[in-house]
Amino acid sequence: MGIRKLRNDIGRKIKKLRLEKGISQEKLAECTNMSREHISCIERGKHLPTIETLFNMSEFFEIDIKDFFNI
Repeated sequence: MGIRKLRNDIGRKIKKLRLEKGISQEKLAECTNMSREHISCIERGKHLPTIETLFNMSEFFEIDIKDFFNI
């Protein structure tokens, strides 16, 4: 798996979780202490989230951090 695929897969997973929860990028950004622009870049596969970001998102979505890699 290349880094580009990893970025895209994780971004799609985060977007899917966000939409299932019925929240906006703005709300997710507020709850995870990030900017909406950064959330957008992650969801579009432009940025690879840090481990800290994935940890914060896993707590917010109430999933195990490893679930971001079970695509």
